[in-house]
Amino acid sequence: MKKGWIILIAVVVVIFIIISSFTGMYNGLVTKEEAVTAQWSNIENVYQRRVDLIPNLVNTVKGYADFEKSTLTDVIEARAKATSVTIDPTKLTPETLQKFQGAQDGLSSALGRLMVVIERYPDLKANQNFLDLQAQLEGTENRIAVERRKFNEAAQLFNTSIKIFPRNMVAGMFGFEKKAYFEAAEGSEKAPEVKF
Repeated sequence: MKKGWIILIAVVVVIFIIISSFTGMYNGLVTKEEAVTAQWSNIENVYQRRVDLIPNLVNTVKGYADFEKSTLTDVIEARAKATSVTIDPTKLTPETLQKFQGAQDGLSSALGRLMVVIERYPDLKANQNFLDLQAQLEGTENRIAVERRKFNEAAQLFNTSIKIFPRNMVAGMFGFEKKAYFEAAEGSEKAPEVKF
């Protein structure tokens, strides 16, 4: 009778340890996945900040009558496209992230063309509102780069966690899937050519 109780207690202890281990692994994965989701929200916030600055920039530039209208139209259209692409943070697949990033790259490109054209307008470059908006956009671009790096770090931590044994079994049982990374834009590995 005493031997039966010892075996029963030992089985209960082993079951408790196994359940505790699986619970700890599951909770750890949930915590890391939530960190990725929170970091995604930070990225959306800085991209939204950039999108919110664009109407002010366009209105400031519009004041210069001979300014190229097609460049402004390109910026406005790229802004509309960038705001139309949204991602559910629980479904951060490489395909959805690539679609999002494509829209954001289009906006970055349109803004870049706008800044190049602005070089031909000394009065606009001297306008204090324009200078303030330009500085805010530059700061926002830096924030975007920082938040993207932090997102990639959180995604890497999560992705590593779901691959390590025995967490990979828990991840598979509960449907935790790999998160996508932000990648550099195509062609960015080549240094720009500078001509004088």
